[in-house]
Amino acid sequence: MYRYDEFDAAFVRQRVKQFRGQVERRLAGDLSEDEFKPLRLMNGVYLQLHAYMLRVAIPYGTLSSRQMRRLAHIARTYDRGYGHFTTRQNIQYNWPKLSDVPDILDQLAEVEMHAIQTSGNCIRNVTADHFAGAAADEIEDPRVYAEIIRQWSTLHPEFSFLPRKFKIAITGAPNDRAAVRFHDIGLQLRRNEAGEVGFEVIVGGGLGRTPAVGVRIRDFLPKQHLLSYLEAILRVYNQLGRRDNLYKARIKILVSQTGAETFKDLVEDEWQQIKDGALTLPAEEIARIETYFAPPAFETLEANQPAFEARRFEDRDFARWVRSNVFAHKAPGYACVTISLKPEGEAPGDATAEQMEIIADLAERLSFDEIRVTHEQNLVLPHVRLSDLAEVWETLTAAGLGTPNVGLVTDMIACPGLDYCNLANARSIPVAQRISQRFSDLNKQHEIGDLKIKISGCINACGHHHAGHIGILGVDKKGEEFYQITLGGSADEKAAIGKILGPAFSYDDVVDAVENIVQTYLDLRQDGERFNDTYARVGAAPFKEKLYAAA
Repeated sequence: MYRYDEFDAAFVRQRVKQFRGQVERRLAGDLSEDEFKPLRLMNGVYLQLHAYMLRVAIPYGTLSSRQMRRLAHIARTYDRGYGHFTTRQNIQYNWPKLSDVPDILDQLAEVEMHAIQTSGNCIRNVTADHFAGAAADEIEDPRVYAEIIRQWSTLHPEFSFLPRKFKIAITGAPNDRAAVRFHDIGLQLRRNEAGEVGFEVIVGGGLGRTPAVGVRIRDFLPKQHLLSYLEAILRVYNQLGRRDNLYKARIKILVSQTGAETFKDLVEDEWQQIKDGALTLPAEEIARIETYFAPPAFETLEANQPAFEARRFEDRDFARWVRSNVFAHKAPGYACVTISLKPEGEAPGDATAEQMEIIADLAERLSFDEIRVTHEQNLVLPHVRLSDLAEVWETLTAAGLGTPNVGLVTDMIACPGLDYCNLANARSIPVAQRISQRFSDLNKQHEIGDLKIKISGCINACGHHHAGHIGILGVDKKGEEFYQITLGGSADEKAAIGKILGPAFSYDDVVDAVENIVQTYLDLRQDGERFNDTYARVGAAPFKEKLYAAA
């Protein structure tokens, strides 16, 4: 895990001191809200529907137990006892007082955390595969390069005021768990024919008003050219991206308007001017950063652990949790554990201060002091011995964190919606809660199998609804909440944008509609097909017929 050096520590402290002065001036009336807005956004402070919101960066989703305990302390001391983990692997506090935010940032700095560039038209938190450094299918740990990008992009003088916010994601595995094709820049580690490791570069993905799957502009980029190539992409975007229209300012619009080949040529032309200059990454610098992410001291264990297998055979509830929440690890005798933050009837992604502390204790004792945040609003203990899984499960279950539903119908992504956000048209959280309650039968959930539902309260798509197998978009119709449904979306290596099924459903009817869609899928699927496979085979017609026949 990366640790601050003297420069990092001094830099973050300086930023906190600057922002403390800015907050004091705002509270004294020396700054108007319009004058204060760009200053607070650069420090992760939003003005939401009812209060300020603070978004704290968790670079590439990696946390220590000490850091998690500090997040819990902040939730208990300065908020309402909980935090909300987001799709950018960050945490949000929805109710801090503005006067307290500098103190919060000071306390975050003590544990090597900050809120810099978690908002504003800049390069946001770089996200990564939540199983990075642990995944059985991984080529290399992508966090090494995410950290290099973080250092390069933080307060970059040329890219601090881009046409629009800019998001980068990176994965080190062929199975995409970081949704790289729905980012402004997506990076996937690959091996070329010579066995060398480099990057496939994908540009122009994104959701929101005009969703787009990113396009590949380079099959293989050698590691030493990573920063110069990113700089070339950002320069082209910064020069040509639109600033006259908020809705056409993202890089996906530029790529669409110029065409992928023309955009690639523009980047390559810019890159040729800078590729062998100061931004060339020395091998020794990559190696230096790699030392921070060296694998933990794994024990030499047998892949088969008899006590674990016996418990799984004897205890049906434990077996069900293992089936959905435990994933393959590259080290024999270990596993990755996903902790569901989607218990029945609760807001997706929320965790109480007490739960955060319990997770921190488990990580410290049983997961080499590491915790991860997923872009699907769950948490991960990345390095757990198979022999410790039963204890982890028992502890999580007692804390209300043992729901065995990861990847299932109730493991939903949901934005804050109209309960918090002043941009939203409709509520998201109550819809997610009602769906969770409708499908509360765990046996039914496991019968349905892998199914991703994603819910957004407005067209900005913070709930990633376009990328859901079933996507739900809240819309406003003459002051009433309605919900448009899309089918067939996906955020993995087979990235796809869901297609609108038909007319929107009312708040009262949308959960019935989702249940009808799921039942139609179960009636139609063959040989254990996943939802999108069935949808691709039969098309939208059977689903439309089921939902709209009465109308």
